[in-house]
Amino acid sequence: MTAEAQQMIEHVLSLIRKPGLTIDENTPLVSSGLIDSMALVDLLLKLEDLTRMRIPPGKVQPKHMDTVALMFATAQRVGKPRK
Repeated sequence: MTAEAQQMIEHVLSLIRKPGLTIDENTPLVSSGLIDSMALVDLLLKLEDLTRMRIPPGKVQPKHMDTVALMFATAQRVGKPRK
C-alpha cells in the first residue's frame, strides 16, 4: 500500500467516525453506505491533493469512488497534472 493510499484511508476513517472500524484499499465505501454523497466532494478534494492532479468532477461518478483503490485508478484515468 502506498503512503498516499494510507493517508486516504485515514481521511476516510475521520469522515466516517465509527470507533473500531477498519478499512483497506478494497473496502466498499459508497455502495455499503459508509460514505454519502456529501463526503464524496471532500474525498475528491483530498484525492486531488494526494495525487497532485486536477480531477474534473463531471468525469467522476460515485461508483468511481467506491474504494480507495478505485479512487486512485480514477485519478490516473481522468486526472490532469496541476500546472
